[in-house]
Amino acid sequence: MAKHGWAGDPPTSDEQARQRIVDAAARCIDRYGAAKTTLSDVATELGVTRQTVYRHFDRVGDIVSEVAAQGAEAFVDRLVAHLDGIDTPADAVVEGFLFCLSTVPGDPRLSLLLQTGDTGTFGRAATSHATLEYGALMLRRFPVDWASAGIGDEDLDGLAEVIMRLLISMLQNPAEPPRAEADVRRFLHRWLVPALRPTGAGQGSAAAG
Repeated sequence: MAKHGWAGDPPTSDEQARQRIVDAAARCIDRYGAAKTTLSDVATELGVTRQTVYRHFDRVGDIVSEVAAQGAEAFVDRLVAHLDGIDTPADAVVEGFLFCLSTVPGDPRLSLLLQTGDTGTFGRAATSHATLEYGALMLRRFPVDWASAGIGDEDLDGLAEVIMRLLISMLQNPAEPPRAEADVRRFLHRWLVPALRPTGAGQGSAAAG
């Protein structure tokens, strides 16, 4: 990789270069906002050309997505801590969903894609294979015994997609007037919790117990 530029302190690997681009983008977003941050801003912040940034990222949206993704692990730690003491799948999914709904918009990294004004970009990024896979990994960290509720490991992939798509919809298009948390909780128990019912289950949901 090229060793010039970078304000006189070039990275020693492509991985380091990508991380420095992401870090520079985060600083630009703090300064200008996600919607107004451009590749030129990021390049200027680093002391490199636009072409140098393009070698590692195709567009600024990809950089913003990476900035957001790097905040995800810490967010999940907070989510799991929030769910401490909740051991039923139904309650964990509902309370976890409510935590995301109330926390994501105010999280400096996770809310970046919401601030771009490009809902198509957000929708594609948030429902990409990698993000849905991450959602399933997040569910696996929930303090519940999925297997005892009849929910197999492979089912968590589909459940993650249902949750992510509903979460995205509610984040992008919040109800007017805003719903009270208790109303959203009832809505989720009525319409989301049934998705936890094992295939072929009868009247009752194994997840509800």
